[in-house]
Parts: sequence; structure tokens; C-alpha cells
Amino acid sequence: MHPFLLISILLGYFAVLMLVSWITSRGANNEAFFIGNHKSPWYLVAFGMIGTSISGVTFVSVPGFVHDAGFSYMQMILGNFVGYILIATVLMPMYYKLKLTSIYTYLDVRFGKSSYKTGAVFFLISRTIGSAVRLFLAASVLQLALFDAWHVPFVVTVFVTIAFIWVYTYKGGIKTIIWTDSLQTLFFLIAVAITVYVIASQMHLNLHGLIKTVSTSEYSKIFYFDNFLGNKLHFVKQFLAGILICVSMTGLDQDLMQKNLSCKNIKDAQKNMLVFSIIMVFVNFMFLCLGVFLYLFAQNKGITLPLNAAGKIATDQVYPFIATGGYLPILASVVFLLGLIASTCASSDSALTALTTSYVFDILGRNKADEDQLKRTRQRVHLGFSVLLLITVLLFKLLNDKSIIDALFTIAAYTYGPLLGMFAFGFLTKHQVYDKAIPYIAIASPFVSFAISSSSKALFGYAFGYEILVVNALLTMLGMYLFRKNTVTN
Repeated sequence: MHPFLLISILLGYFAVLMLVSWITSRGANNEAFFIGNHKSPWYLVAFGMIGTSISGVTFVSVPGFVHDAGFSYMQMILGNFVGYILIATVLMPMYYKLKLTSIYTYLDVRFGKSSYKTGAVFFLISRTIGSAVRLFLAASVLQLALFDAWHVPFVVTVFVTIAFIWVYTYKGGIKTIIWTDSLQTLFFLIAVAITVYVIASQMHLNLHGLIKTVSTSEYSKIFYFDNFLGNKLHFVKQFLAGILICVSMTGLDQDLMQKNLSCKNIKDAQKNMLVFSIIMVFVNFMFLCLGVFLYLFAQNKGITLPLNAAGKIATDQVYPFIATGGYLPILASVVFLLGLIASTCASSDSALTALTTSYVFDILGRNKADEDQLKRTRQRVHLGFSVLLLITVLLFKLLNDKSIIDALFTIAAYTYGPLLGMFAFGFLTKHQVYDKAIPYIAIASPFVSFAISSSSKALFGYAFGYEILVVNALLTMLGMYLFRKNTVTN
């Protein structure tokens, strides 16, 4: 694809986002930025949350993931579905009852300031790293498809991507994002549908042929029940990890919960979550099907797929390589680029707003500042986190040697574990704890979990996957139990 065509698509796309931002942010105050004035339509929130949850990671990495793990990812998705139900029925009613803007205020109410600050800090670390992973993937593809041809440094690619996101979110915040994310969700779903249609046409397959191709392929295995101890893909491990990662990365995540808190009331928020959970099962299945079509198309056409440093197929590069490498018509290349940008922006824009919200409310404690002072503070923080994301993406480029989807969930297992442990201890027990001990417990738990994960296979023959999150959370809960007080909550 010609670079000038690509740059025209990019500029046109962001012009549309800027127009939406301008319309939705007129007259926006701080309440609009943080919680959308509690006027967000639940169906728009549900549709937009698909884009926030999917991100560029799912868009590119999940189809590639099929090569090494088949449809085993669906085991986690089924666990996610259960997790979403738990969020809608357990967590969200409590958030609305306490009238929270930042969900980590619950930890202040339940345990005290140190617990509150610790929870917020772990979210800030988790979401910053997670967003950097997503941005890294998108920027890498843009670099390959566009900026390498112009000899533009990777740092400039990342800077331009983050700058665009900052520009259309800094004023309207969540009020704008509810609308832009819905638009971006539509873009990337259309992109996947068109890619599948184009590949089907190239392989002369009708709908029946597509279904048969998926069901009979070597990649179609979903459930793994063999070798519980040594197999990371075992159903029990994946399903349990799916539940807990969902509860942690959605229910205990300011980013996604901030959208839910912008609904008019708890009933609308619950309708949003339940509809969203059903759609997500089908959307992820669609991405896995796309992965099957990509690999079979490559085999059918004799395409040599890119390799990583270890000489194995670079699975994260398969979709970009086929879509932009001249193997498909220009339409497929255009919609791929739009889909990648849309999925990346949909997850990154809300993350930037959530990071700003959490830092302003939880760390700075500026929720009682006057309107003008609060506005100045949030704008400075918004800019500061944009710079921090830039730095983190560049560091990730130097350090990462994993599949992006694997890296994302591995990071989540260690950084969200203490959050899950603190909230679970608050919900499941009536114990009070020595609040000052919580930061030390939360910091120690991931390190001990990593040590257990690193040695468990050699010592016990058990290979930990993402379910190390359970160990991490349990260690946090154990630490809190050991530092409990004699008094209990009513």
C-alpha cells in the first residue's frame, strides 16, 4: 500500500474523531470528564466497551495465537463470561451504593488510607503497563506498514499515536470516549468481517465452506483436559484464570468501571454488562476464526510467514503481514489499518482518562477542589500520563520477547493479583486489618508468586499459567489475615 494512501487514511480517521470530540465536549465540565454526568446511554457503553476490551492486542495477537494454541483461548473467554456476571451482580451494586467516582475509594471505606492508596497505585502500574503493551503492538504495525518506508524513527511513531489520542480526549474525557469508542468498535468489527469475506473469496468458500473449514482444521480444538499438572492450556486452569482475570482486569479496573459508573443508574449499568458479556463471546470466537483463515490462506497460497528471532512463526505479525503485504486486495489493507487504529485508540483513550481520574482523585485527593483548579490539575495529569505511556512503550520494545497476548495476561496476573486479594478480603471477611501493613503485603505477594511460578515445574511438575493470579491474590489475603485486628466490621 502506498504510504501517501496510508497517511491520508490516518488523517481522515482522526479528523472524524476530532469532529466527534468537538461535538461531545462542548460545555463539558469536570463531572462530564470523569463520569459523563451520569447520562451515558447503556447500549452505547456496552458497544463501546467491546472496543476498550478488545484493543489492538486482540485484533492482531489473538488470530496469531491460533497457530500455537488452537481455539484454547475460548476456555478463558467462557471463564470471562462468568466473571462478567459476577461483576454485574456483586461489584457494581456496591460501587453504585457508595456513589463512587474512583472504585478504589471502597478500600478507604473498608480498610483505610494506606489500603486505598495501595490499590490505586497498583491500578496505575497495571493499566500503564497494559496500555503500553497495546500501544506498542499498534505502533509496531504502523511502523512496518508506513513509517519504515519514510525512515521515521519508532519513537516518532509512538509520539504521533499518543499525541492524537491526547488531543481528542483531554477536554471531554469519558463523555467523549463513550461516543468515540462506539464508533471505533464499529470500525474494527467491519474490518474483521471484510477481511474474512475477502479471504473467503480468494479461497472460493461460501458460508458453509467457511464453517466447515474452521471445524475441520488442525487449529479447531477448544477444550484441553489432558495432563493437568504440566499443561498450561488445561481447561480448569484456563477457565479459572478467565474468571479471575476478568474480575480483576474489568471489575477492579477503573478504566472499564468508569464507563459503567457513567450510566444513569445501576439497572442500566447491569444491562450494559450483561449484553456486553454475551457479545464478547461471539466477538472473540470471530477473531479466532479469522486466525484459522489467515493460516490456511497462507498455506493455500504458499506464503512464507515472518519468523521471530528463535526461528518460529512470529504470530503477532501474521495478520499485518498478510493484510498489508500485497496478498489481499487494497480494500483488505485499508480496513486492516482502520481496524488496528480503531481497536488501539478505543482501549488507549479510555485508559488515559481512567489513569487521569485515579491519579487526581486517589493520589492527589483533589476531588474537593473548585471547578477551575480541578480542571487545571486533570489537564496537567492527563498530559503527564501521555508522556509516561510514551516512555513505557519504548521500554517495552527493548524488553519484550513474548507474544503480546501472552505478555499482557502475564503482566496482569502479577499486577492485578494484590488488587483482587484486597477486594476479595474486603468482601469475603469482616476482619479489619492494620492498614499500614497493606502496602508491604501487596508488594511482597507478586515477588513470592513469581518465585513459586519459576520453581513449581522443577519441584512439583506443575506448570503455572495465568492462574498464578490466584496464588498472588491468596498470598495477599493471607498477609491481610495475619495482620488482622481483633475488631471486625459490622
